[in-house]
Amino acid sequence: MYYPEELVEEIRTKNDIVEVISGYVRLTRKGNGYWGLCPFHNEKSPSFHVQGDRQLFHCFGCGAGGNVFTFLMNYENYTFPEAVKVLAERAGVNLPEMESSEETRRMANRRARLLEVNKEAAKFFFYQLRSPHGEIGYQYLRKRELSDETIRKFGLGYAGKSGADLVRYLRSKGFEDELIKEAGVANFTERSGLTSQFWNRVMFPIQDINHRVIGFGGRVMGDGEPKYLNSPETPIFDKRRNLYGLNFARTARAGNVILCEGYMDVIAMHQAGFSQAVASLGTAFTEEQAMILKRYTENVLLAYDSDGPGVKAALRGIGILRGAGLTARVINMLPYKDPDEFMKNLGRDAFQERIDQAENSFFFEVRILERDYDLNDPAGKTSFHREIARKLCNFSEAVERENYLTAIADKYHIVYEDLRKLVRSVAAQTGLARPIERPKSGVQSRNTSQENVKRSQRLLVTWLLDEPGLYRKIAKYISPGDFTEELYQKVARRMFPELERGTFSPAAVISMFEDEEEQREVSSLFNTKLPQINTAAEREKAFRDIVLAVKRNSYEYYSSKLGSDVSALKQVIDGKKALEELAKAHISLD
Repeated sequence: MYYPEELVEEIRTKNDIVEVISGYVRLTRKGNGYWGLCPFHNEKSPSFHVQGDRQLFHCFGCGAGGNVFTFLMNYENYTFPEAVKVLAERAGVNLPEMESSEETRRMANRRARLLEVNKEAAKFFFYQLRSPHGEIGYQYLRKRELSDETIRKFGLGYAGKSGADLVRYLRSKGFEDELIKEAGVANFTERSGLTSQFWNRVMFPIQDINHRVIGFGGRVMGDGEPKYLNSPETPIFDKRRNLYGLNFARTARAGNVILCEGYMDVIAMHQAGFSQAVASLGTAFTEEQAMILKRYTENVLLAYDSDGPGVKAALRGIGILRGAGLTARVINMLPYKDPDEFMKNLGRDAFQERIDQAENSFFFEVRILERDYDLNDPAGKTSFHREIARKLCNFSEAVERENYLTAIADKYHIVYEDLRKLVRSVAAQTGLARPIERPKSGVQSRNTSQENVKRSQRLLVTWLLDEPGLYRKIAKYISPGDFTEELYQKVARRMFPELERGTFSPAAVISMFEDEEEQREVSSLFNTKLPQINTAAEREKAFRDIVLAVKRNSYEYYSSKLGSDVSALKQVIDGKKALEELAKAHISLD
């Protein structure tokens, strides 16, 4: 763990989850808990439950849940260490300096200094825009219909007629020439000495997700070249691993991210209220950027230019997003070139309609592919169908491939069986995918045994959380090793000794896990819906059945490992004995 467990627990206990979440969500007290509309998905009826006694939250709609750290990680998209730092500051807890080598400290100090250079450069450009000789830049931005509020939000600025002005300013702030050069805001030549490459340009500060300036983009005033000039790669600026506007978009809570091509597109989107818009940084969209987006959303809307290069970029982007496991849809910009033009001419409501009508990325690919073939010519039509079959083979999952095969057959009026045979033929020839076998009936068998195993383990954990006194009645039958799911077993190893001592805290257990998905699963483990039973006898039978199921599943699990796992033998022997005792035992819930 990044920080000592004792310190993390101190920070958690000093930040009441009800108080923290109330700063983000309107909560209403009902019974022994608080309820509100979930901030992580759209809903009209409150299913978001905050439990002050357990210091947990859980949404019964989308499944989000955890402790106070998890909430900040979800809402603010913080990492676990970042959430710890924020809550430590809120509670007035001093965090220790992490031990590091001399080289690590030197690099961290260097990075901090480079960030300071960029911060001061951004200030310089910002104030230059408001000076008399920055009027040309200011009027350009106003002509592009940007408000003063938007200009201020994005920190837009202006670089004057001389590249020497910025260098003089940075030197006056105590920065050495080598540092200024390393920050990427100036270059050295024999003829001119150290001078900034940014001059006569409107400046767009590029910020990381923590709103720190890491680089710049500059748009030339007039007809100079290049039209847009970006900072070079530096120790703090990697174009492949950052996205313009992500510092705002990551907290937009729109359920999607709009991927644009340029800075002005992003800014126009944000000004219109679409604060989920981002753009790549003067380079083609990258796999690294797709993985960054995956941290914040599963759905990406492409708002690329409607011209030839824009379509080509969209096709490339679709492949990258699909490879990252993201769902992509394409927004139709026509009759305008880009989101900026579209917004100026048709406005927010029309753009929202285009978002609602965004085209499935596979259908978009096929529609663009169609342009290359003469469908009035039988040979052209056959070639087109063959290319569709080839593209269908790219789906690795048979179910997904089947769904698209059916949809494409319907959309392009192709006989389903004929297209299926063509896909089988292409798959066999190229080895791209196994041929699809159409189900012979609508009934498909599903193996639910593993889910039943997990469910019985979840039920037992939740029941023991609700009635901790029951643990001592089953302690001789059930051990942490009986939980065959690795994550559940980790929870049980912490939970059972603390139940014995009467000190168990579910919120503290969640802090054992830094991964957001693991925290979410542990929260679900503590919030499994128990069976609704009225009579005491029925409750006793249900509880005993759950204990028996967990023990039986454990016995079968370790029995299957005999011969490959030496340690399994003891589990099998102990498990058999416990099962025999459980079969005769009466477990009272009183």
